[in-house]
This record gives sequence, C-alpha cells and structure tokens, in this order.
Amino acid sequence: MKNITLFLACLFMSFAYAQDITLELYASGLSSPVNMKHAGDDRLFVVERSGLIKIVNTDGSLNSTPFLNIDGRVSNNGDEQGLLAMAFHPDYVTNGFFYVDYIDNSGDTVISRFTRSTFDTADASSEVILLNISQPFPNHNGGDMHFGPNDGYLYISTGDGGSGGDPGNIAQNQSLLLGKILRIDVDVTQLQIDTGTTYLIPANNPFVSDTAVLDEIWANGLRNPWKFSFDSSNGDMWIADVGQSNREEINRTLGTSTGGENYGWKCFEGTSTFSTVSGCSTITHTPPVAEYNYGGSPFKCSITGGYRYRGTMQSGLQGLFFFADFCSDEIGYVEETNPDNFSLTFFEVFSPGGFSAFGEDVNNELFVCSLLNGGIYRIVDGNLSVGEASINTIKMYPNPAKNSLTFDVLDTSNQLSHINILDVQGKFIQSYSEFDNQLITISTKTLTSGIYIVEIINTKGNKSIRKLIIE
Repeated sequence: MKNITLFLACLFMSFAYAQDITLELYASGLSSPVNMKHAGDDRLFVVERSGLIKIVNTDGSLNSTPFLNIDGRVSNNGDEQGLLAMAFHPDYVTNGFFYVDYIDNSGDTVISRFTRSTFDTADASSEVILLNISQPFPNHNGGDMHFGPNDGYLYISTGDGGSGGDPGNIAQNQSLLLGKILRIDVDVTQLQIDTGTTYLIPANNPFVSDTAVLDEIWANGLRNPWKFSFDSSNGDMWIADVGQSNREEINRTLGTSTGGENYGWKCFEGTSTFSTVSGCSTITHTPPVAEYNYGGSPFKCSITGGYRYRGTMQSGLQGLFFFADFCSDEIGYVEETNPDNFSLTFFEVFSPGGFSAFGEDVNNELFVCSLLNGGIYRIVDGNLSVGEASINTIKMYPNPAKNSLTFDVLDTSNQLSHINILDVQGKFIQSYSEFDNQLITISTKTLTSGIYIVEIINTKGNKSIRKLIIE
C-alpha cells in the first residue's frame, strides 16, 4: 500500500488545487439519504432515515429490493432521528458482518450488528445489539460509524443528548457515552455473545485505567458530530461538529493519536468560549483546525462533514477535505496550506442543496447526497477540460475483479485509444487498444491477486488513472 501511495503522489504532485467543482447526478430515487458506504466493491450502500439501506449499482440504478429493511424498529419523527449510519466490518467479504446506528422506538440509540444473507441482501433477523444509549432529547443523536484503518476497531460518534446548550454539560461528563467518540472491539465469538458479551474494550483505550471514566470513550467534548471520517492515506480522523449559534467546526486528530482528546464543548464552541461552568477552567481543549461563523448570507447553521479526497480521477482536488453546510447549501473545503496550517474556503451554493452526507467509493472518489431530493452526486473537478471530464465518467467494474474487467464509455463522443495495466510501482504489465464499441471487456485472468493501476487514455490524449484490485 505504501508503494501505491507513493506512486500516485508522484503522479499528482505537479497539479495545483482546483478552485471549482461540479456535481454530476449519479443516482436518484432515494428517500432521505443520510449515509453512504462501500463494501469493498463498486457498489454504494445508501442509508435512508426511515430504516432502509439500498444498493446503488455502478450504472446508478437502484436494486428493487433493499439490502436491509428495519423500518419497524426505527423511530423517524422528523427531528434528527432515524437510521443514521452503517459500517462494514474490515473482513466483510468473509464474515458478512456490518453495523448500524439507529434510534429505536423508545427514542434511544442502538448500535447493532447484522449479517449478509446474499450478495445483495442482509438478514433482518440476524440483529445482535451491541449498545443501547439512552437519549434525553430527540435531537443531537450524532451519528456516524467507521472502522479505524490503522487498528480495525469500530469508532462511533454520539451527540450531547440534545436540547440546546447542553443543559446537563453531558459532553464533558465522562460517565456518559453522549457527546463522545467511542471505540470498541467488535470481534467477539458466538460463545461470548451467548453469554452477554457483545463487544470488548481495546486494552489501549485512553481511559481504561480510570474508574471514573467509561472504558468505551475515545474522545469527548463534542456537541453533535453528525459525520466524521478517516483519511485513507494516513488514518487521520476528521470530525465535523455542528455548532450552537456561533461556530461550525472541523477537528482533525492524527492517525498516531492514542486518544483522550477533549474537543471542548460546552466550554468552547470552536475556538470561542461558550460556557464557564464548573470544570471549564481545568480542561485541556483540543481546538479545531478550521471553523466558520454561524449565520451570514447565505445563512449557515449546520455543518455536514465529508472526506479528504484521496482518489485518482480528480487531480486538482488531492488532499482537500470536503464539507457542506446544510442550511446555506454551500459546499466547501479545508486545505492544508503548510504542515498543520489549514485554510477554509467555500465553493458556492449548489442545487438541490440539503446535503446530508458525503460518501467515498472503493476508488476513493467522492459523492454527496441530498436529503431534499434523494439524489446522489459525484464531485468532479470543475477545472478539468471537456475531454478530461468526459474520460472521468467512464465506469470500470467489477472492482475487485477476478476474470474480467468492463469499461462502460457513457459519452458516445469519447473514443478510447488505450487501456494500460501497471503494477503499484508503475511498471507496465499489459495494454489493450483498437476498441470499436462503447462497452469494453478485457480479460484479467493472467493477473495475480493484488493492487494494480489502470490507465484509461482516449483519442484526445486525456488520461484517467484508477486503482484496481484483483482477487
């Protein structure tokens, strides 16, 4: 993996950051999407608040049957409740396990494991409940979940319990799981589950030796971390925390962190003091790397966190962390201008707005979804030429592949010249040329299991570079 990272970094190091993006409609017909994840292949799994998870295929079509349907167990009262997030186990291909975060009919948070039954469906009866977290109010439920790329543990974000101004100072209360990032080990045996142990505490969690702090807590002091993500290149955690009435903030924690960060709420809202209640004078506040003001024109009031772009198709976007504001319908980015120095920029207001979640596919390309119209949109570098943009719309599937690989050239004016396969060090493996149609299938039977680079070149000389996994 280090070789492919170095190779791709060398390919793109000469490009300047883009100053513009466009949104391409990728899929439609979803209802209140709030989370997107991939399962190690080219499909996107989209979480709908009502309690369904649906599969978006590589051509943008939706499977007629939901992957999971638990709407009878989910409270979706129109506030901030519902089925909120999912995460696939790192060994999902083998064990079929995935995890969900939802608000149940009692108004409380449930963290559960389900099991895949077929390639396209899950067994709704396979639920194993790991955690129940009591919620005092129907807002500020968080939440998101990811497996840490450096340790394989499940990280869960929780809000401060709701109302306004955190009336119980819950985010600073380390005897409660609200207003926190949690980290748990979900690799338990069936015997442990049968005897009541549904998860374990990692031995190096930061507070395991402190009897006054719950062992699950990795970090605290968060108001409503609606979405967070890990940087796929280094494991850094990026958290977008929705503010009260002053600041919307973005926190970054290094992948080498041993945990224990206090992001400050409610003593701090971003870098500004919010409260001086007892204990605020003694905390060690980890300030955000970027923030912006609540209000203004267009009116900003709620940040939706995204991902740091690490794909290969949008060269001008490399290293930018994307986010949106749900109220202003703006999409913006945070750029690391110098080591540990960051600047925040808004692109513009985008239609249809209501951006509730970002997603990353297996190739680290970025998508954003709209809660308003149920659309999934691909984020594209707006500074690409017409030819460059056109070649980036070519679909490559399946990925991972076994015996063959298909390229669907959607734009009929886009004619391919060559498809080259290289190893992760950039060494040429094989090439294909002389294509006479828009649907191209090549054999991959001679490729051994591993990671490869695919160069797609059109007759205008434009090139798209993709990551390919051979099983």
